[in-house]
Amino acid sequence: MTQMPQDLIADGTTPIVDFWNEILAPKFMQYRHILVGGLSRHSEAVMPSLEVRSGDRIVDVGCGFGDTAIELANRVGPDGHVLGVDCCDAFLDIARHNAEHSITPNVRFENRDAERGLAEGEFDFAFARFGTMFFTNPVAGLRSMRRALKPGGRMAHIVWRRREDNPWLTAARETVLQHLPAPGDDALTCGPGPFSMANEYVTRLQMEAAGFSQIAFRRIDAKVLIGRTIEDAIAFQLALGPAGEIFREAGPLAEERRPEIEAALAELFADVETDERGLWMDSSSWLITARAPEAN
Repeated sequence: MTQMPQDLIADGTTPIVDFWNEILAPKFMQYRHILVGGLSRHSEAVMPSLEVRSGDRIVDVGCGFGDTAIELANRVGPDGHVLGVDCCDAFLDIARHNAEHSITPNVRFENRDAERGLAEGEFDFAFARFGTMFFTNPVAGLRSMRRALKPGGRMAHIVWRRREDNPWLTAARETVLQHLPAPGDDALTCGPGPFSMANEYVTRLQMEAAGFSQIAFRRIDAKVLIGRTIEDAIAFQLALGPAGEIFREAGPLAEERRPEIEAALAELFADVETDERGLWMDSSSWLITARAPEAN
């Protein structure tokens, strides 16, 4: 995907932040049941192993609807505190509502651009679930997270691994590409994309350049929910992700070919694993952990 410039525009935001708020946020809200419930197995696989301590101060980068921030707040206890940051006000409104109902006074949510808006030396632990992949400048974003940590602070982030290990996204993309052209270089985008940190070697170099040490990668394989029904799964793929980008950018041609595209996706999803909750497909992520330098 083409990286959009991060120059500030008239209202103090950036093109990518505006794209998230104006284009993606309403779709994320519509498919929240997939994006939270469907991805929860990756969180469940790593949360118990995170080096989180009672009393820690934590920042959750790209906190979305706030489920991970609330879970971390429960982990650190009443003497700890969690700050969830995201660029989408719609997500943060839901996060605040969820925090109130789960009675977690030690968590708060703020609209911040994590690539430039984190205070320095404030946190013991930094966390992100599927958020760092969208940093326009990965090294700058990771460096911002590292600077936000106290000396010796810990960090962990979850990112998608290779495309071929994530058919829940790539299979639908390949299906749609049989009917529509790929997006052009001027396509609107949410940033580098979901697989921008899939390469262990490249991502390790980025983290080293950002100042982290003791960098470790752990592979997490888990099924993800792609929809409650085949119809729900099709609508989700045509709204978000790589297939959704292709469909959105094709404009009127996509609508003209919608019936044949939906039929092809229905055939794709006909044989996937299904239970009472919905349809499930294979996915694979990295849990990447690291430390900030100790004080001199």
